[in-house]
Amino acid sequence: MSTEQKWITTPVTAGFLRGHLEVEETAHGLLPHRLPAWARRQIPDDRLAVAEAQPSGVRLAFRTRATVVELDTLPTKRVYLGFPPPPDGVYDLLVDGRLTAQATVNGGNLRTITDMQTQTAEFTEGPAGTAHFTDLPAGEKDIEIWLPHSEITEVIALRTDAPVEPAPDNGRRVWLHHGSSISHGSNAVFPSTIWPALAASTGGVELINLGFGGSALVDPFTARAMRDTPADLISVKLGINVVNSDAMRLRAFSPAIHGFLDTIREDHPTTPLLLVSPLLCPTHENTPGPLMPDLESGTLRFKATGDQAETAAGRLTLTIIRDVLAGIGKQRAVEDPNLHYLDGLDLYGESDHAEFPLPDAIHPSPEGHRRIGENFARLVFENNGPFAAKTG
Repeated sequence: MSTEQKWITTPVTAGFLRGHLEVEETAHGLLPHRLPAWARRQIPDDRLAVAEAQPSGVRLAFRTRATVVELDTLPTKRVYLGFPPPPDGVYDLLVDGRLTAQATVNGGNLRTITDMQTQTAEFTEGPAGTAHFTDLPAGEKDIEIWLPHSEITEVIALRTDAPVEPAPDNGRRVWLHHGSSISHGSNAVFPSTIWPALAASTGGVELINLGFGGSALVDPFTARAMRDTPADLISVKLGINVVNSDAMRLRAFSPAIHGFLDTIREDHPTTPLLLVSPLLCPTHENTPGPLMPDLESGTLRFKATGDQAETAAGRLTLTIIRDVLAGIGKQRAVEDPNLHYLDGLDLYGESDHAEFPLPDAIHPSPEGHRRIGENFARLVFENNGPFAAKTG
């Protein structure tokens, strides 16, 4: 932009944000949260506290004629002691639904993980920065800026070369999804290409993504937050975090799933509700957790450390969990025709793994995210899938 061009600065308000459950006013701007304050007070560990504040699926949505956009933010970035810092998180700018430009923000706060098992961290303050987008198409358009899915992001202000206003309601159905780090977007590079975002784009729905890295643990407060959130479509993908954290035994798992679904049904009695079992993960198919880092190869991978023989005493594996969830889905569908079950192996199974193996033995590659999103859209949103749009 030339020095003669005058900027229009617009403070970011909650009306510009989508995909969040609540916003917190900070000293710098707005911090979107994916769990409400009452639920955050019940969080037992830093892992979930960080994950819910990372804006996976959260985006700004506005209408403008601007061809230049700047977004001021204060990111909080995560690094692991002894490992090279990851690349800066990416901001995806979509024009009328199409990825058009990308940017990063330098600087920001730094959260250094000093112990990978306990997630103990040191915090260092840093400066805010700016994501720059130039040469956007001329004319009136709807813009979305998807925030980095793996960086806590305080949103401060928009600067543009034309006025902006929050995007109007587009009338799309709202899809509320809960899952683990794979749903959160681990190993995906761009925020608009995590698998739930890709599936939502194909399905023509508005995404609220409650994918929490390491923290899809059938928590009652998450079920209550979902119960209280207006939605037209709901899905829950549960299991792998229960195994890799060794959080439950078989006796506790089945009633916990029933209770989770019962809670959602309190305020969503007839909403299409999809129960999804874990994707293929050879690490945990037949070996219980806990999961531990494995640095023998010189890169971060993960390994299961449980004893297969202890499954007889109730320790869980992905194979066991799929059987339990399939049984629960079949049982509940008798009285709940709007509840559906989807085997996670249909989203990412043996053939998908052979083509796109898990780089760290747990999380899919960017290509794996695309495959999962495509399979979900095909099986769930298209044809006669449980989330297919009704016609007539």
